[in-house]
Amino acid sequence: MLTAAPHLYLRRPSPTTAEFTVTTCPPLTLPLRFCLLTISLLRVAITTAAATTIYSRFFHDPSQLTPPHATSITDLLYQGDLILLASHLLQTLHSSPPGQFLASITAPLSNSALAIIAGVITYFSLFTQLHTTESLLVLRGLGIQTSTSSSSFSSPIPNTSDGSNRWRGWKWWFWGTTPTKTRFIPTEKIRDVLINEAFRGFEVRYYLIVIVEGEEDVVVVFPKLLPGRKIVEEVWRGVRGCLYEGDPNHQSLGGSWGQTGTLGRKDS
Repeated sequence: MLTAAPHLYLRRPSPTTAEFTVTTCPPLTLPLRFCLLTISLLRVAITTAAATTIYSRFFHDPSQLTPPHATSITDLLYQGDLILLASHLLQTLHSSPPGQFLASITAPLSNSALAIIAGVITYFSLFTQLHTTESLLVLRGLGIQTSTSSSSFSSPIPNTSDGSNRWRGWKWWFWGTTPTKTRFIPTEKIRDVLINEAFRGFEVRYYLIVIVEGEEDVVVVFPKLLPGRKIVEEVWRGVRGCLYEGDPNHQSLGGSWGQTGTLGRKDS
């Protein structure tokens, strides 16, 4: 329910521009929105609990019940002191019944064990990936840009509640992505765009590659998701149509197909 098989979204803002996006995020139905919101709130609660536990063990001063020079969160916001505001919030959480309960159940743990456990819980809470999104942006006369991002805590998700491949724009939601990895390849560096086939175990996989002038290794498009042959062929036709349409001087190096190799190592 939370993830789906890789599927394609196409956006054509102009005849010379095309963006192909492959994602594992399913259409945003109402139940899915509720589940994602629940997961986001749960992650916030877990992270807050870990931060409160660390504060109670290492930074709490029993003689200081309230932060000095401020009596409310509103006053701290007006002052603009984020450190004092965070201290006030953590002190409030520490003094609450849930904060006291956390302090009591973690009391038997040593300082190092508590720090390690809280750090691991916080890391997995914030950075556990739900969806992966990869895209290929084609700009005729300029080049192509590949990007990969993995949804963890807050990400842009395609607004396609009808389940179709019709692009309806991106919306920012509370759960999101890890930093996006992008690469731009100028048109003059692109020798060709081909479809390769490779073996992963006993399975034949098809993937899109870009042959870059001056580079020994090819650039694999959608390297994490490796979508099926139907999507790969559709993207290949769209890329070549947008990139080389009306260019009589371009000659393909090998039709639509490249070499056969093995995924996980350099093709021979």
